Amino acid sequence: MSLIKKQGGFIARDRNRQPDAYTPEYKSSVKRSPNAALVSFPSSISEETAPMFGHSMLGELDNDLIHNYARAGESAIGPRIIVHGRVLDEHGNGVPNTLVEVWQANAGGRYRHKKESYIAPLDPNFGGCGRTITDEDGSYELLTIQPGAYPWPNRANDWRPAHIHFSLFGSGFAQRLITQMYFEGDPLIKLCPIVGVLKSQQSVDALTALLDMKHTVPMDSLAYKFDMVLRGRRQTYFENRNEGK
Repeated sequence: MSLIKKQGGFIARDRNRQPDAYTPEYKSSVKRSPNAALVSFPSSISEETAPMFGHSMLGELDNDLIHNYARAGESAIGPRIIVHGRVLDEHGNGVPNTLVEVWQANAGGRYRHKKESYIAPLDPNFGGCGRTITDEDGSYELLTIQPGAYPWPNRANDWRPAHIHFSLFGSGFAQRLITQMYFEGDPLIKLCPIVGVLKSQQSVDALTALLDMKHTVPMDSLAYKFDMVLRGRRQTYFENRNEGK
């Protein structure tokens, strides 16, 4: 299943880029990895085409995580950033009208979640989630704060690098791809066991947003550029669709 209609010749995916299902350094993969051969089930028409997401469902501040959960006259705490880029097909064409959802930790590395166990404080003005729809050329833009790193119980002293989770929807909610974005220059990227399952530096680079000084707002916000490629040899690694469909 793809988020886009096939245009021209299909560029075969490089399956060697996909990480192994069983990677003991990433502890969760031990129980999650399959013990038998995978079985593929065809999706139904209703799964691929419905329910539809109406553009009118977006709120005015949905793409502004600095203010969309903040009290009137207040804003989220942390370094202000702009995250922008394009959703592309395998030929480099922009994919319009794609619903892009994001969620992330706050500047202290804590999620707004009832099961969150990290002791960093919550920011009452930061909800940690937002959404937007790509323009005709596949471009998107979000305003948010730089998320913090946080510890996680994988090994004795593992920390997740700062990251933002992305979810892309096609024409129906069954057409969903999930990935995450890291930040250029973060020393924790190379130490993260989740990043470590990727088989090439090229794959890691595809998940790393580059600092974009041309898109910054002076005295206000830094900017990072993050493009997502839906399929083909240059496909972004998507966590829930290793085969890229």
